[in-house]
Amino acid sequence: QVHVVESGGGLVQAGDSLRLSCAASGRTIPGYIMGWFRQAPGKAREFVAAIRWSSGITFYGDSVKGRFTISRHPDKYTVYLQMNTLKAEDTAVYYCAAGYAAQAHQRRGYEYWGQGTQVTVSS
Repeated sequence: QVHVVESGGGLVQAGDSLRLSCAASGRTIPGYIMGWFRQAPGKAREFVAAIRWSSGITFYGDSVKGRFTISRHPDKYTVYLQMNTLKAEDTAVYYCAAGYAAQAHQRRGYEYWGQGTQVTVSS
């Protein structure tokens, strides 16, 4: 069993930056990929970014490329999502997930999900 816990959400203004954290504990496997998804009210859950733990290879959704950066802590199973130049349309609940996803953007590849953290961007 793997536990995934997000933190760092909040209320910011458009143009501001925010950093989310995701800590994984339990039966963590180096071969995992850890990803961020988000879901706005009335919309489907959307892929944001992911990182393969062993290689550090990163993936991004089109809507956040160039603004968001995913990274991993060198010594513990924690990933970060640095979000810059935030827009009102970035408002959503952000979920962290872990698993053996072959395709980083596909939800079905992630076995373990956190409870989510709310990010609200005011315009």
